[in-house]
Amino acid sequence: MNKLKYKRVLLKLSGESLMGDKGFGIDNKVLEFFADEIKKVHDEGVGLGIVIGGGNIYRGLSANDQGIDRVTGDQMGMLATLINSLALQNAVEKKEIYTRLMSSIKMEEIAEPYIRRRALRHLEKGRVVIFGGGTGHPYFSTDTAASLRAVEIQADAIVKGTRVDGVYDSDPEKNPAAFKFDKISYLDVLKKNLRIMDLTAISLCQENNLPVVVFNMDVPGNLLKLVKGENVGTLIHDEKRN
Repeated sequence: MNKLKYKRVLLKLSGESLMGDKGFGIDNKVLEFFADEIKKVHDEGVGLGIVIGGGNIYRGLSANDQGIDRVTGDQMGMLATLINSLALQNAVEKKEIYTRLMSSIKMEEIAEPYIRRRALRHLEKGRVVIFGGGTGHPYFSTDTAASLRAVEIQADAIVKGTRVDGVYDSDPEKNPAAFKFDKISYLDVLKKNLRIMDLTAISLCQENNLPVVVFNMDVPGNLLKLVKGENVGTLIHDEKRN
């Protein structure tokens, strides 16, 4: 086994990433690809927790446009994350990897209730743990849920899979001259309003000195390279402490 830079990580995926080329829902090809990438790092002995959003099905932030109040919209979004979590769990288990789906919302028929000590035990046994339902509370994003769970499971880093290869000073899909950061501090992310994660999520990572690596999940092998310490994506960290 090669030396690992990160032995336990929290992988954050957006719900939109599951759509693939579709405009809505779940693309099975994307699920298959993600499961293959997860297997690569699992086989190296990396402890892996996963949080996935629900934007491919429903976004709570857009609820007001549909006449739905924010709390109800966020609750609908939490349920969407569980649909995606079940789909990802099924895809990963087809790779003969033991998984556990834990939910912040009680629904014992389909997922275990989230209990921190139980999650740690699953990770110690080499199971991939998927955390569904966000934080279980409205007004908090799945980025915040990822930060919270990462701190609770004592992850070495959050690795946020996106469709771009790191953090830029502007949208690289709209601005070809956008500048990519190899490393950037939490404070600069906030000062520059880069919108990589929401304010609460970044603040939680900063308070707990939890590194965040933003990388392109769509490139085969990137996740494995990242956990091995190769120069993939952008590292968000505390420059004074790292």
